[in-house]
Amino acid sequence: MKRRPRQLAIDLKYRGRGGPRKGAGRPRKPGGRVSHDRRPSLSPHHPVHVTLRVAPSVPNLRRIPAFRKIADAFQEGKERFGFRVVHCSVQRNHLHLIAEAENRVSLARGMKGLEVRIARGVNGVTGRRGPVFAERYHAHVLRSPREVRNAVDYVLGNWFRHAGYEFGPWDYDRLGSAYNPELVVPAQTWLLRVGWEAV
Repeated sequence: MKRRPRQLAIDLKYRGRGGPRKGAGRPRKPGGRVSHDRRPSLSPHHPVHVTLRVAPSVPNLRRIPAFRKIADAFQEGKERFGFRVVHCSVQRNHLHLIAEAENRVSLARGMKGLEVRIARGVNGVTGRRGPVFAERYHAHVLRSPREVRNAVDYVLGNWFRHAGYEFGPWDYDRLGSAYNPELVVPAQTWLLRVGWEAV
């Protein structure tokens, strides 16, 4: 009589579906500062302080040829999809914006368009290829008059602080919106029109 082959013993114990696995998910960029968590909801009444950092290989953004391309990008993308740039400043390796948006989606769409325009312009004038921005933008929602005032003061005086100079009410960074108002649009939120000046 033939012997039946022995079956292999297989552990069929149910261990659940999915779950965390070592090394799973999007790889984090070295030195990345911005979380990839879902961004919080945004009210049309609250301005946003946005910071964009460029990759280490990108030349100085404050050099005039690069700044001109960035200025062109701001003029084309300063008001789109319910997104509005109200203040901005260009630093050596990052940009600051004070913006308004109808909601989180408007902010994301407006920033995406602005980033694409800046990247094309900077890469074109510097003769480089590849990503311009090191990571996705950082957005901080401004909910009070004092918070807005501090953010506006920080953005418009950012170059003076990096250079180690005092920043006064009549000081203007030549590579920012205080000196180049055509790069931005008038504020619509109460906080940016009136509220911040009352603090």
